[in-house]
Parts: sequence; C-alpha cells; structure tokens
Amino acid sequence: MGRKVLVVDDEKLIVKGLRYSLAQDGMEVDCAFDGEEAMDYARKTEYDVVLLDIMLPKLDGLEVCQQIREFSNMPIIMLTAKSEDMDKIMGLEYGADDYIAKPFNILEVKARIKAIMRRSGKQEQEKKKVQVLESGELKLYLEGRRVYIGTREINLTAKEFDLLELLMTNPNKVFGRELLLELVWGKEYPGDVRTVDVHIRRLREKVESNPSEPTYVHTKWGVGYYFQN
Repeated sequence: MGRKVLVVDDEKLIVKGLRYSLAQDGMEVDCAFDGEEAMDYARKTEYDVVLLDIMLPKLDGLEVCQQIREFSNMPIIMLTAKSEDMDKIMGLEYGADDYIAKPFNILEVKARIKAIMRRSGKQEQEKKKVQVLESGELKLYLEGRRVYIGTREINLTAKEFDLLELLMTNPNKVFGRELLLELVWGKEYPGDVRTVDVHIRRLREKVESNPSEPTYVHTKWGVGYYFQN
C-alpha cells in the first residue's frame, strides 16, 4: 500500500498536477477543493501528509489545520501564495508542520513530503525502544503520542510533541535554536529560528502551570532551551 496524501486546493490545475505527480511516486492521493470537503476526508482517513492551501472557500486553510489538530497529529504542509513571514509563522502556530510558498516546484514538494515521511519513520522506530517519558506530573506516551499532566491530557501539535520528546529524551542538555530547527523541522526547512520560539512559547502555555516561571522547559539566555528533570 502506498503512502496516503490529501491535497487541498481550490485551483483545479494545481490539484490535478500534484495528484498526477504524487501518484507517479506510488502515493495514494485524495483531493479536496474547499475546507469543508477537506475536513470530511481528514475525519475519515489518517493521512501520511496533508498538502493544505491557505486560501480556500467555506473554511480557510488555517481553520482546517486548527480543526484537524483537535483530533490528529497527521503532518500538514501549508501551501501559501503569501510570502510575508508572519503569515508563515501563523500557519505554524495553528499546528502546521511546514509550508511551501507558491509558485512551487513539484520536486520541492516531493522532497518536503519525503523528508516528513522519513522523520515519521524514524520516530516510529524510536517509539518501540522507550514507551513512556516521565518527569514529575508530566508523562509523555511515545506510542500513542499523548501527553498528560497528572490525569489531564494535554493536546499538543505534532511539532510541539516532537520538541518536548527531544528535550525530555536529553534532560538538562541545552539545545540552540538553530539545532532545534534542524533536528525537529529538518535541514530542508526554509524557516528561521523564530519558529522555534513560537513553538516553545505555545508548548509552555500548555504544559506549565506558570509559563513565565517554567518547571519543565527552561531557557538558557543567549544559548537555547533545555528540559529540567
């Protein structure tokens, strides 16, 4: 069975081109042309990757991304014709894993998809070695990618989970922002270190009782971030 990809864009020529090209690589491709149709597909199938345009009828891409994150950590790559950095950061804040600016090269799209699939495969292998990471009230279940504070489940995005897993696996080790960007988002990721800061802030808002005085995820000023066990 090939990997499953959902392509969401209201421009039919773009969808047709992506579907044909990805199918040539043995992927199973479903297509949606508006936000509501995208949500119907996403609720029925756990995709290996979702290619999601921001400008969509009915529900825009950011709304779709946010709603998917309420029930799934399937990887999402935003497609955007807007080049402003804040638009890209906003997309990532809503739970996207990556973004590609239009007009794009299909080879770039394929490279990004394969990079995400490689990382997902490595994570699956690592999850078999260790099942649970714990620190105080915080528990991170690798197999189901679930996080709890005491008995309360915390809903993290895919990248927030990846960041927390990396930091918890290496307690008291300080990671620079550039290194975190490379390890969590990959060498192919074109964004900058502000993406890391955004995700750390949102992670603290979810797992810390007082984000301004964190218990778990700490900052070493001028160096980077670390997890205190």
